[in-house]
Amino acid sequence: MKLLGAIEAGGTKFVCGIGKEDGTIMDRVSFPTTTPEETMGQVLEYFKGKDVEAIGIGSFGPIDPVLGSPTYGYITTTPKPHWGQYNLVGAVAEHFNVPIGFDTDVNGAALGEYTWGAAQGLDSCLYITVGTGIGAGAVVGGKLVHGLSHPEMGHIVVRRHPDDNYAGFCPYHGDCLEGLAAGPAIGGRWGKPAAELPIDHPAWEMEAHYLAHALMSYVLILSPQKIVMGGGVMKQSHLFPLIRTKLQELLQGYVQHPALNTDINNYIVSPQLGDNAGLSGAIGLAKLALVQE
Repeated sequence: MKLLGAIEAGGTKFVCGIGKEDGTIMDRVSFPTTTPEETMGQVLEYFKGKDVEAIGIGSFGPIDPVLGSPTYGYITTTPKPHWGQYNLVGAVAEHFNVPIGFDTDVNGAALGEYTWGAAQGLDSCLYITVGTGIGAGAVVGGKLVHGLSHPEMGHIVVRRHPDDNYAGFCPYHGDCLEGLAAGPAIGGRWGKPAAELPIDHPAWEMEAHYLAHALMSYVLILSPQKIVMGGGVMKQSHLFPLIRTKLQELLQGYVQHPALNTDINNYIVSPQLGDNAGLSGAIGLAKLALVQE
C-alpha cells in the first residue's frame, strides 16, 4: 500500500503521522502550535525522507479550501496570533512535490469517521468538536460539505440559557455557540476548567442546553445519519445522556425516526477512532488528493 502523510493542524497542537490507504496509522508525533516558523519547521523536518506519495492537511480555521481561489490553502481570519493569512499548503508544497489534500480539521475528522469509524457504511454524518473552540464538519451524499468556503457551525446563534449571564468570549460574535459553550467559556463562566467541575455541577446542564440547541439546528438542516461528538469537553462522558435527552425535548417528536426516538444512544456518539479521528481524516484527505491528481 502507498504511504500517505497526515497533518492535523490544531490551534493548540500539530499532530503529524504516516499512514496507509486503509487508514492504518503507522507513526505519529505531536508538538505545540507556536509560531508558523517554529511549528512548520518541525512539520517539514518530520516528513523529510518519509517518501510519502501524498499529504493530507486538516487545519484549524477559518481556511480557504476553494481550488482556484487566490488564497487557496491559507489559514485566513483566525484570531490565533501569527497565523492569520498564512499559506499553509504553500509552505508544505514548497518542500514536497506530492498531491496535497486540504480541508478543515473537523471536515477531516468527519471524513475519518465516515470512512473508517462510527459512520462507516452510512451516506452522511456530522462531526463536531467541543474543546478550545467549537467546529463541525459534515459528509453528505458521500462528499464533504463545501460552498462559498466551508461550514462554520461553531458560530451559529443559539438560544440563551435562562440562568446564563456570561457575555461570551468569541472575539467576532461574543455569544455565539463557541462563545458560550467551548472550553474557555466554561472556565470563564465558572472560574474552573471543565475537567475540574464535578458531575453534578450546574455547568453540565447548561452546556448540554447549548449543544442540544446546536444539534437541533444541524439535524433539521443537514439530517445527518450519525452525529459524532469529540474534543476535550466531550471527554466528560456524562454530557452525552444530557445532550441526547435535551435534543429529544427540543425536537418534540417533530422528526420521526428511530435514530432520534428509540435509538438515540447510537445516534449521538463519541468518535470510534478516538484521538486518531483528526489524523485519520488527514490520511483520508491525502487519499482523496491522490485519486484526484
